[in-house]
Amino acid sequence: MATTHASHHHDDKYYVPHDSHWPIYGSVSLFTLMLGLCGWLNEWYGPYVFVAGLLMVVGLFVGWFNVVIGENQKGMYNTQVDQSFRMGMMWFIFSEVMFFAAFFGALFYARQLSVPWLGGEGAKMFNKLLLYKDFDNAWPTNGPARVGPRDDGSFEVIPAFGLPAINTAILLLSGVTITIAHHALKEGKRSILNIFLAATFLLGFLFVYLQAKEYSHAYTELGLKLSTGIYGSTFFMLTGFHGMHVTLGAIMLLVIWLRTMNGHFTPQRHFGFEAVAWYWHFVDVVWLGLFVFVYWV
Repeated sequence: MATTHASHHHDDKYYVPHDSHWPIYGSVSLFTLMLGLCGWLNEWYGPYVFVAGLLMVVGLFVGWFNVVIGENQKGMYNTQVDQSFRMGMMWFIFSEVMFFAAFFGALFYARQLSVPWLGGEGAKMFNKLLLYKDFDNAWPTNGPARVGPRDDGSFEVIPAFGLPAINTAILLLSGVTITIAHHALKEGKRSILNIFLAATFLLGFLFVYLQAKEYSHAYTELGLKLSTGIYGSTFFMLTGFHGMHVTLGAIMLLVIWLRTMNGHFTPQRHFGFEAVAWYWHFVDVVWLGLFVFVYWV
């Protein structure tokens, strides 16, 4: 690791990062993870590659977080670097917005356009007359072929006002607890900060646990799987990726909590906390959209 000169601490000097292997290691880790996931979905050696990629990603987080936290605690980042971090986090969250917009767009296109066309609406009337005479274009549907794990293609949906409603309340409550923790940090109330930040990541992990129970129920009893036609694929892609984001967010909150327990952050300088808080509020907002458009209407 290169030595950083004291001049980098001053606000009139911009910190220039030293050479690092973490970006290329992170790229290889994510590629391995996604390669394993694709293989898993296509029923080949994917699970082994996926686990290897997952372990590499865990190593990435532990190693890179350790380097950045160490540099921050040494005072190597000035206000210009702080502004760069903020801009980077803003663009990252914007990219996440576009990521979920693509999947919400797929849900909208299938539900409002493709399925009605297959049922004979609009200029696609020949589909109803010639191809899918018995197809009912009501949503939710697994398509004219009635694709799914059951022989008759039947499946059941998860009612909105069950576990999904409970999980909605959990995430909304977590948004309140992290806001209280943020105000406590700015006011120097460390004990309140530690308590409410711990409550936030515990609520996050509780959300993930309940979603896992929901998935188990869907797979074992409802005939609802990723392979259950267009409804199954959009349902699990949207809720699954959101669950992954909640898991990552809860882990980041846990890391931030461990840092606050060690006396990190000040009322004036605490962007590490703010970045995770931004991310967590983004996760909350996405879930509200999921609850309304995937579970409810």
